Amino acid sequence: MPNRARDWLAQARRDGDLARHAAAGGFHEWACFAAQQCAEKAVKSLVAALGGEARGHAILALATALPSQAAFPAELLDAARRLDRHYIPARYPNGYDRGAPRDYYVAADSTQALADADAILGFCTRHVS
Repeated sequence: MPNRARDWLAQARRDGDLARHAAAGGFHEWACFAAQQCAEKAVKSLVAALGGEARGHAILALATALPSQAAFPAELLDAARRLDRHYIPARYPNGYDRGAPRDYYVAADSTQALADADAILGFCTRHVS
């Protein structure tokens, strides 16, 4: 089976681009979800580059399972924790007592999510390339 690390990385970059477009348009909930997807796929690219196969969507779980030569520093583990919070609540109204995700996400949220995703993407890119 061919190694798909570069495909995962290409899609991670594309998801990051989508996150920036969503944030610029005021769709902060979608920007946060796309940023989470960017980071998730970046980590999956790293797992693939190391010969593994990643399962699941929790960035923190994927990152903490990496071998020591690709271990995430503490600040990236914190970024993973923040991004993982956007996987479901950014998309589904039943993540809240009332209202929709758009009522709960603001520019500061998408700014932080983009910064976190960019940091994880950069780390993974350096290890995959």
